[in-house]
Order: sequence, then structure tokens, then C-alpha cells
Amino acid sequence: MQKTIFITGASSGLGKAAALLFHANGWKVIATMRNTAKEYELSKLPDITLLPLDVTDTKQIRETVESVLSHHTVDVVLNNAGYGLIGPLEALSDEQIQLQVQTNLFGVIRVTSAFVPYFRERKSGTFINITSSFGLLGYPTCSIYNATKFGVDGFSESLALELAQFGIKVKVVAPGGMQTDFAGRSLQGGMHDAYKQLVAKVSEGYSEEKIANYTRAEEVAQIIYDAATDNKDQLRYIAGKDAIALYNSRLEQTPEGQFREMRAGFLF
Repeated sequence: MQKTIFITGASSGLGKAAALLFHANGWKVIATMRNTAKEYELSKLPDITLLPLDVTDTKQIRETVESVLSHHTVDVVLNNAGYGLIGPLEALSDEQIQLQVQTNLFGVIRVTSAFVPYFRERKSGTFINITSSFGLLGYPTCSIYNATKFGVDGFSESLALELAQFGIKVKVVAPGGMQTDFAGRSLQGGMHDAYKQLVAKVSEGYSEEKIANYTRAEEVAQIIYDAATDNKDQLRYIAGKDAIALYNSRLEQTPEGQFREMRAGFLF
């Protein structure tokens, strides 16, 4: 029987790569994004339905999910929509902070909440939530982004335990750096004179040379596909060599010892 996946943030990067991979493996794909008019590749493929969805719009989430479930049987929900807010906390406006949390954290919670009754009644279904290696370890100039990704990780772990009784799985895929336009398209933030030296050092991680060594979005999409189809009760899937190294380091070191090591690297 053909299965269906619902994807948020499918217009580019990892979301689009996942949509193409699931489609190539015979799935129906409901690909949502803020502006469907700008998507030309997915719209040409059979068994892919494009729908407008802004995950900061609670009313639109509710109406979109209700409409989808009246026409489709959904097996997997991929909460992928998000962006990076990078900059010192002092440089960020309250509006920037609120939008980051609304998109990266509340968007995941609200889309998930809209699907839970449906999965519970079916006694099956899988949520796959995209976090980040920055959802495993704090990083300078990423405090609000870190907060949202840590939040999604904790939300997912708790919900996995809460929904297991109904046959529902909740999984987290945590990529490290990816070869997408995330650094150019998704990164937003601000500058502050007091943090110029720190920001310059952090920015080295977003150089073209560094990005060329990051994991391809298609590779992370394959891990998402594996998580959706392996029938395991595994919570976290770490994607990319850099993310795996970070996660292993986190397991091996005490949090305080790891913090001291990180702090030393950013003192001048």
C-alpha cells in the first residue's frame, strides 16, 4: 500500500531533498511551503501535492491539516521548516527572537499537535523532527537558535514516551553542517561592536571551504527516509560526520568539562 508523508519547509534544501527521495521511493508527498508559486520542480511530479503553509500561522496549520486528512491517509509527518537566527543576543530584536521561536519551536509543536488525534485514532504514525547538532551543544552567537533546537529535542523525547502507548513513534534527525544555501538564505541576525572578534571567528565555520566539506542534503534525506522506514524505536538519528563526532564527544565528557573546553576556544 502506498504511504504518504507530510513535509513542512519543502521549498528548498533538506525539505526538498526529502520530498524528492520519498517520491522516488514510491511515496505520496504532501509538500508544504510558504510560497508554492515559486516551486517549479516538485510541481511537475506526480503524487506530489504542493500546499501553502506558514508554520507561524496557527489557523492555517489547523485548516491545512484538516483539509489534508479529509483527502489523504498520512503515515509520516516531517517537521523540517526552520531557519537560523545567528548573532549576539545583544544584537537581536525582540521581534527577531519571537519569530525564531514561533517558527523553529512553536511551528513544530503546533503541526505535531494537529496530527496527534489522527495518529492516536489510527494507532500508528511517525513524527520526524529536524533539530541540529546545535540542539545537542550550545554555540556562541547561536543562543536563540540553540534554544529552539534544544527545545525541539526535549519536546520530541517527552512526546515519544507520551505517545508510545498509541503505537505512535517520535524521532529526531540532527544534522551537522549541510551543503545547502542555509548560510546564505536562512541565517538572520545582527551585529554588535562588542562582539566583532567573536563573530569573525564563528563566521569562519560558514566559509565556502568549510561548507564544501559539509554533508549533502541528499545524504541527510536518506537518514530521514531510514528513520521513517526502519520500524525501530530509536529516538535520535545523528546525521553527518561532524554531528556524530560532536554527539559522541557530548556522551563521553561531562557537560561542565565540555563547556570549559568550548569556552577556552572562544576566549581571546
